[in-house]
Amino acid sequence: MTTVLDTLTEKEKQTLRLILRGHDAKSSAQALGLSVHTVNERLRDARRKLGVTSSREAARRLLAEEGEEAPESLGDKALGDAAEGSGAAGAAASATQRRAWFGLGPGLALTLAGVLAMSLILAALFLPASPLSVLAPAPAVSAAATAEADAAAAARAAEAFLTLIDESRWAESYAATGSQFRQLNSLERWTEVSEKVRPPLGTVLTRNLVTNEFVPAPPEGYQLVKFASSYADGTNQVESVSLAWEDGAWRVVGIVIG
Repeated sequence: MTTVLDTLTEKEKQTLRLILRGHDAKSSAQALGLSVHTVNERLRDARRKLGVTSSREAARRLLAEEGEEAPESLGDKALGDAAEGSGAAGAAASATQRRAWFGLGPGLALTLAGVLAMSLILAALFLPASPLSVLAPAPAVSAAATAEADAAAAARAAEAFLTLIDESRWAESYAATGSQFRQLNSLERWTEVSEKVRPPLGTVLTRNLVTNEFVPAPPEGYQLVKFASSYADGTNQVESVSLAWEDGAWRVVGIVIG
């Protein structure tokens, strides 16, 4: 005996079966390698043939006809048709769709493009018109994406480092630097050039945070923190401190004052 469901094409049934598994139109399109427009057309044709107003109801009708057990993910929440070309699928995506975005679903190609890594070499020390400019550059080290390694913590670490320099506490400021910085610069060298460069500026009068941003440099990026500062010698300087997450703390890997 012919039923209304027999009027559905195999492609329409294939799309409805994905709806049963918790997909919406956008994730179904990703799974099938089709455009969202094509999937929406299939769903609209299926609803029209079955005389229902929702894609979920059409999927339930197919389920009842084929005698399969309904998946737990099938609820009463309306799916609707995905907006074509929309980039706002994040909050409404199902768990299956999120796996597809990261290329974890079976048979799905990776769709997330990684951040383009920029080639970067941080200056270990560079102060304009000073002996520090002759020191070798230190490559950036990684910043871990952990709860402790946030931008606010990086800013605090950068300001604490500058305070140590303000107070001529060279050994303590050197201890706050990263391992690659220390490989290129000994404590003696750091102390020698810092004593020649920092004291002439005089007491710091003001220091205000102006920039705190993540720089996606290999291997995992670093945090760049900038302050606008004024000194007793009458000059205004921009202090740029680069930090990488290392051994559970933010470590300074570069400093520019100018």
